Amino acid sequence: MKNIFYLSLLLMSPFFFNSCEKDDDHDHDHDHDTVVAPATYTFERDGASTVSFSGQTCRVQMAKDIYDAMNSENAATVSEFLTMFNEGTGFDFAYTCGKNVGGKTAASPTASSTVKSQFEDMFTVLVDEVYPNWTSSASMGMAGQITTSSGSTYQVDGKGLEIDQAFIKGLIGAMVADQMTNNYLTPSKLDGDGTTNDTNGLGAGEYTDMEHYWDEGYGYLYGYNNEHVGGTDNNAIGPAEGKGVLLNKYLKKVDEGSHPGIANVIYDAFKLGRAAIVAGDYNLRDNQALIIKEHVDKIIAQKAVDYLLGGAETIESGAPREDTFHGLSEGYGFVLSLQFTSYFSNAEVNTMLDQMMAGNGFWDISADDLNEMASQIQSAAGL
Repeated sequence: MKNIFYLSLLLMSPFFFNSCEKDDDHDHDHDHDTVVAPATYTFERDGASTVSFSGQTCRVQMAKDIYDAMNSENAATVSEFLTMFNEGTGFDFAYTCGKNVGGKTAASPTASSTVKSQFEDMFTVLVDEVYPNWTSSASMGMAGQITTSSGSTYQVDGKGLEIDQAFIKGLIGAMVADQMTNNYLTPSKLDGDGTTNDTNGLGAGEYTDMEHYWDEGYGYLYGYNNEHVGGTDNNAIGPAEGKGVLLNKYLKKVDEGSHPGIANVIYDAFKLGRAAIVAGDYNLRDNQALIIKEHVDKIIAQKAVDYLLGGAETIESGAPREDTFHGLSEGYGFVLSLQFTSYFSNAEVNTMLDQMMAGNGFWDISADDLNEMASQIQSAAGL
């Protein structure tokens, strides 16, 4: 395991740091008590907003479009999926942002270069194995459609894995968390060459590089609009609206369930960190980034555990095996995402994924295996 742990005392609240002592050379004589976060994520220069994350809005919406296509029979060829993923073109909606999902998938300095191809390979399995058997009954070793006890139908590969669920839940870690907490909110990115927060000569609504990087991290969590946009920002989203199909959706679920209050902690840390950038208080900024990472990591770990334990419980109940496939497919994606947290390495995650797909995959995975894996994650994440 990565064994990166944060002092719990320092991570209890985004407001704890208001009384911290400065200990960084470029934190010049700042009194943390004077940095006040606004009520909402709203920042202006000369009366005009300096908040900008349109690229992130574009990417999280593209991710949903790809996911929706994966849910539709024969919606695209492998080549067409790869074009949407890597080029950001070929969608029914004509995006003009010039962004794409693939270029920001496992793209942080700490991500493994092998991960992106795992996502690209999913398109091949979907098109070559699942699409041709879309309405045929799935069976052990044979892709097709399964029907649960409640009457829901899903399309799975020969091991019971829903490719679309593995894809979109995997992107929660590989794109959203990786770009947010392993890239944009890191000191190495924010500090740049040391001149990235120079406000000299900036006019109304203009922003520094550092302000923009922080906003871009914010946009991966809060940028989805529920409708396509051509390049505008949605700055009014609240701390736990559950929008989209990526991290914000599961932030709301965890906030309303096992971790009440986590949404406000993350939102408050984003606001205070951005205010600290405006004030030039970089110790406070970095402390808020740590708070965000700790809690984002916890969301991913919690959902992996929830889906694994849910599958084990269903197996132990004697219900039809097919009743586990949907939840375990979501769990597979969250397990894939764990390598972008501080808890597990790429190698450790691949070992877990291999365990889930061993033999006939979900058709014969045991409740004991699922419970053991969930316990491993709980222990690493302190859940």
